[in-house]
Amino acid sequence: MKTYRIHQIKLKTDEPVSDIPEIIKKACGKNTDIISWKAVRRSVDARDKGDIRIVYSVDFTTSAESLDLAEAPDLTYRYPVEPGTGGQLTAKRPVIAGFGPCGMFCALILSQMGLAPIVIERGKSVDERTADIAKFWKDGELDTESNVQFGEGGAGTFSDGKLTTGIKDPRVRKVIEEFAAAGAPADILIDAKPHIGTDILKTVVKNIRLKIIAGGGEVRFGEKLESIVSSGNVLKGIRLHSGETIAADDLVLAVGHSARDTFMMLRENGFEMIQKPFSIGVRIEHEQELINKAQYGDPGLAAKLGPADYKLHYHARSGRGVYTFCMCPGGNVIVASSEEGGVVTNGMSGSLRDGRYANSGLLADVRPDDFASSDPLAGVEFQRKYERLAFRLGGGDYTPPETLWKDFAGSAVDRSLPEFASASINEAMPFLGRKLRGFDSPYSKLIGVETRSSSPVRLLRDENMMTKIAGVYACGEGAGYAGGIVSAAADGIRAAEKIALRYTGE
Repeated sequence: MKTYRIHQIKLKTDEPVSDIPEIIKKACGKNTDIISWKAVRRSVDARDKGDIRIVYSVDFTTSAESLDLAEAPDLTYRYPVEPGTGGQLTAKRPVIAGFGPCGMFCALILSQMGLAPIVIERGKSVDERTADIAKFWKDGELDTESNVQFGEGGAGTFSDGKLTTGIKDPRVRKVIEEFAAAGAPADILIDAKPHIGTDILKTVVKNIRLKIIAGGGEVRFGEKLESIVSSGNVLKGIRLHSGETIAADDLVLAVGHSARDTFMMLRENGFEMIQKPFSIGVRIEHEQELINKAQYGDPGLAAKLGPADYKLHYHARSGRGVYTFCMCPGGNVIVASSEEGGVVTNGMSGSLRDGRYANSGLLADVRPDDFASSDPLAGVEFQRKYERLAFRLGGGDYTPPETLWKDFAGSAVDRSLPEFASASINEAMPFLGRKLRGFDSPYSKLIGVETRSSSPVRLLRDENMMTKIAGVYACGEGAGYAGGIVSAAADGIRAAEKIALRYTGE
């Protein structure tokens, strides 16, 4: 028997998945016996609104030996060190700074190999963090160490929990499987655009933490990296804000894109870093039904296909890209501030995505030339400038400025953006409205300001992911090497592998 993979199995929206074996037989020959089958990928093809199809890739087992198909690939994750045996490798436990997707998956893989990592996270556990965020949204009382950016699960926990990524990395499958094993919906294993939702992510990240601890790891909340102890460009340990020193030969910097004080500490300690492009803009909000109608033709199809999403891009005459980012069907625009006196917006959806509104980032490219400074952290100051401006223009109480598209020119939202971003968005909107009917409706709501789409700095690392201090690894979104939950998690796995291989000599 062999297991093959077949693509482009298309079902009408009212066809049952139980029809798939017969469709495979028609494609491969009526005499092909289907011993077993499973869907491995599912997407929606809505290009023809009159003939929307659900498209599957399927692995099936048959006794046929000569089918003109590729055999199903083996996507089993292979550890560089036999699971559970790594404890004999190192005298000191690896330390991970940050418990977002990068740090979490680095810790998970290390614990599965038996390397017993210690994780330090400046924020709180997800339950305590949820309470702090709720208080902030209700009363405007910001905890600068426990918020949408800092705490268990990182910034991704309070988002849509999208697991889409453009990277081609075999580790991606491991990430998806671990999320599913920790309580995420099984659909993420096959959906082309998988998502979890903030409500379920809170449980998922907690379960992954418990798995790390069960494997011998340790997760310490409310502990911030204060400084790095080294000798002759070799790591010796770290000091925490509490005053404690931890001896360490391996430190993974998985601090996230908003750890501005940590970036400053690293610069003062001589770590090499460079400016990095990012984006700035607003959150744009529409009725979800408008998006469903624009994408499906019949908005009622959302009940079968799920609420519609979109991804749009425009190349402005200035050469800047304008694009939608982190689209949240049936979600909410949230305030995601982490510094006093600054407003940052983001989007968040629950697992059902059943809210009335859809929102997305609408962003314009920011280039290092825009910073007017050669300081590696000039991008941080650029972000901070417009976050503080949005805070003032919104009333000084963390209420974000907002306006309708028809009133955008000269509004508080317009004035909370750099001129090039406003001009680029103005130029892009009519084009985007032609791509997605209703996107440029006069009554589309714009809410400012979104600045944290990615890190404004990149920590330099070598082919082993190490910085100039041997034993210190720069990883994930904060270090400038990832963009989103899955790519950050995969970078964390890669760091765990590098640590293990460092001691095996491979």
